[in-house]
Amino acid sequence: MPAIDLLDSYINYTDIGTGAVPVVFLHGNPTSSYLWRNVIPHVSGETRALAPDLIGMGNSGKPDIAYRFTDHARYLDAWFDALGLDEVVIVGHDWGGALGMDWAARHPGRVRGIAVIETFLRPLSWSDLPPQGAELFRSYKTLEGERKVLQENSFIEFNLPFGAKSLTSADLDVYRAPYPTPETRRPLLAWPREFPIHGEMPDVVAIVENYGSVMAATPEIPKLVMGVENGVGLGAPEVIAWAVATFAAAESVSVGAAGHHAPEDQPDAIGAAVADWLHRHRLLESASAKKVVSH
Repeated sequence: MPAIDLLDSYINYTDIGTGAVPVVFLHGNPTSSYLWRNVIPHVSGETRALAPDLIGMGNSGKPDIAYRFTDHARYLDAWFDALGLDEVVIVGHDWGGALGMDWAARHPGRVRGIAVIETFLRPLSWSDLPPQGAELFRSYKTLEGERKVLQENSFIEFNLPFGAKSLTSADLDVYRAPYPTPETRRPLLAWPREFPIHGEMPDVVAIVENYGSVMAATPEIPKLVMGVENGVGLGAPEVIAWAVATFAAAESVSVGAAGHHAPEDQPDAIGAAVADWLHRHRLLESASAKKVVSH
């Protein structure tokens, strides 16, 4: 896997296949580009598929930063620009979906399509989460929650297996490897403290509201919202229905039974859904080729 020096650090990424339109896969917390290993083959035979490890995560560098949403966005901006990526399709899970929609909102004209699953489609209130989940994520703002993440590595040892029932012990070892010490786990703690909860994280709420407004005002950009059976919280049916009704040119599809980390449980269903959507909207054709065909 190549790596590229950016700002004061570096980003590690997967880069497979060739094609006129790059498809960029963005992961969330606490995973890495490894999350997409069984999804990417569904599209890499027809196009260039890329998947970065977010800064501080996976095999990317771990600079001394706060690892807030805006920090991740800054390094991701530098990665897109360093690789000269334009006319991209973004596929995002969890915080990767939020970062992808934010990047699209701030870079008009550089995105062809957006597909997301289990991500932040709109700002939240604590009541949007199941009671047990709300209690858990509230705890991450406490010293006890910090101890669990930094000392016990709970995001890797508990949260990840809970949300990915198909995860093998070997897969878990891959996800565990980048976080051997409490200090290396700080990015995993920063993410749950960024939740766009009304009244608590106004700057992140504003980011989510902004990209939501852009998603609603861009009918030229097809959008796919994937959901899991019996989804809750971020993937609740009512949240997905809201997004499809609110975002322009949006459609939804179920990928079957899965936990929050759905690309582990349903990689083939997700890959097939993305491939079908790409073909139906001719998103893998260059803009010039589409113009020639349309005329």
